[in-house]
Amino acid sequence: MPLPKTEPGISGQELQKLAVKAHEASDLLKAMAHQTRLLILCILANEERTVSQIEELLGVQQAMVSQQLARLRMEGLVNTRRAGRLVYYSIGNANLTIFLDSLFGMLDATEPD
Repeated sequence: MPLPKTEPGISGQELQKLAVKAHEASDLLKAMAHQTRLLILCILANEERTVSQIEELLGVQQAMVSQQLARLRMEGLVNTRRAGRLVYYSIGNANLTIFLDSLFGMLDATEPD
């Protein structure tokens, strides 16, 4: 759903649709609004990784990585794939990578030259 024009006279139905989408967007942003979770998503944007690989890259304890991955998994932002004893994590939705690119592109655009 593209962002609707919120001009005077917008129908109640259109406003209700926007409210539902705003609620969904808010939930998504809350799930990503943690530095470690955001870093994990950035790491997974390029390739799938195991918990130990993510732990090594971030330099944080396994318990913290597992806790954040559990939240991301609960929100449907990451997928898992088991290979023997290893569990691999990957981005759960290709649009998430596009969103991350846009987000970090916005941040780059605000930096002074």
